[in-house]
This record gives sequence, C-alpha cells and structure tokens, in this order.
Amino acid sequence: MTFDAGIVSLIEDCAVANGFSCRRMTSGAGHDAQMIARIAPSAMIFVPSRGGISHNPAEFTAAGHLAAGANILLGVAARLAAD
Repeated sequence: MTFDAGIVSLIEDCAVANGFSCRRMTSGAGHDAQMIARIAPSAMIFVPSRGGISHNPAEFTAAGHLAAGANILLGVAARLAAD
C-alpha cells in the first residue's frame, strides 16, 4: 500500500522544521495505517529503536526519540487541521 504523498511530504517538512533528520522507509509489518490508506489519506512516522529491533519484546526506543515523533505528529495534525 502506498501512503498519501502529501502527508508523507508534510511529515518530512515537520521533521526538518524541528531539526530532525528523516528518510523514507518501507515497513514490512502490517499496520492499521495500511488498512486506513485504502479509504483515507494516511502515512506513518517511524522513530529509531535500539538495534533496529521492532515488533519484538526486546524493542526499546529512547524517550527523546518518542518525544520527537510525538512532536512531528503534533505538527502534522496542526497543519492538516488548518487546511
């Protein structure tokens, strides 16, 4: 499933505006966003996890990275709401 190009670009814009690095990634895991993308514009924000481990009990993401992702989400939601 391909995510909404406008929302993906908005995520990148918000990341850069907040001084964060970003790159586009493909997820091999199934996510609710993939199902929603069939009926509504959607995208995903990824944050780094130690060792690249995700969807596993050993997954750990530092609080700072979680806060960064939440701030990007807040920026994206605010800009979408303003449109």
